[in-house]
Amino acid sequence: MDLAILTPLLDRPGPWATVYLDTSRATEDAARRRALLDRAAVQRLADAGADDSARAAVRDHLAAAPAAGSPPGRALFAADGEVALDVPLAASPPDVAATWAPLPHTGPLLGLLDDAVPACLVAAVDRTGADLERYELGRGAPIGTVEGPQWQGRGHRAPPADRYEWHYRHRVEDTWERTAGIVAEHLGRTWPRGGAQLLVLTGGTRERRAVHDRLPPRLRAVTLELDGGTGAAGTSREAFERRLGEAWARHRARHLAELLDAFHTGVGRPGDHRTDAAGTQTAPGQAAQGIPAVLSAARQHQLAALLLQTGGHDPERPVWTGPEPEHLGVHRADLRDMGVRHPAQAPAADALLRSATASGAEAVLVPELADGPPGGLGAVLRWPA
Repeated sequence: MDLAILTPLLDRPGPWATVYLDTSRATEDAARRRALLDRAAVQRLADAGADDSARAAVRDHLAAAPAAGSPPGRALFAADGEVALDVPLAASPPDVAATWAPLPHTGPLLGLLDDAVPACLVAAVDRTGADLERYELGRGAPIGTVEGPQWQGRGHRAPPADRYEWHYRHRVEDTWERTAGIVAEHLGRTWPRGGAQLLVLTGGTRERRAVHDRLPPRLRAVTLELDGGTGAAGTSREAFERRLGEAWARHRARHLAELLDAFHTGVGRPGDHRTDAAGTQTAPGQAAQGIPAVLSAARQHQLAALLLQTGGHDPERPVWTGPEPEHLGVHRADLRDMGVRHPAQAPAADALLRSATASGAEAVLVPELADGPPGGLGAVLRWPA
């Protein structure tokens, strides 16, 4: 999960009202059921101790939600009398859940978002440029085009069968390569502010590969290539969604396998040593496991990927936190030593997700049956501990 969507939660001290609820309207009595759920959400916030301003903010936000086109579920995060973040969920939460706590309760998000195709920027590439579309929760919206250098028009007429053919072909190839560079440069420049978590390149195999090869390395890591595309002739929206879902599942499985391999290869805690196949002692690698080690890595902004495993007990264990994302400790005294006057407790998952968001790390939900970190909490690090 790309944690950039949680950035709006970093600028407020809290306390935070968090609500997870079903917002689907697929049944005949959907409007009545939705009104009951909205009231239940506000009442559960009251039961949790939320102040009047937080309850009013959530109530008004839900009342203003459109009557049609609602996602299956929503996660709302409110502080200082307003909803700071509204996350559409691809799956309906099983029940209305509401908390009032020092930190936003972000832990459940991974389970409700992890299987869903994230917000995508879809670039349908051809030899003349690319048509761009933002795609999220089954809906797409055109957001513009990228034009390459124009020569001989936008058409694809056959080259002349004469002695100038060689020169013609080379000019076409040169224009095509320049177009791929222009598209890749545009995507790399606009990606950070686009709000998408996945880049999907569609169109001809050769054209999209040329763009893919020119993308910045960080962007290539979140890029998929897909046959056809939403704008391709003869390609239905349903077929595109099916192929996108399949490609995303393959991408997630491959990425998870790579992270778990890096975790098991590099796990170690400060002061530990391992012995390699030749019998040589080596320093700990680029991984950490367990609450103390992961908190230590987070304090030092070492997290590259936070691993939270379904069914593990460590993500729900309380840790001590303070106003800043790096204010993390196992004991209250740890926070006192950092100069925090009023430490507060929060589930480890919530505290670490805040820290990971602030440092630009990602978070991955590890399935319960996978060979994940003991206790359900681990991390792959940016540099050795």
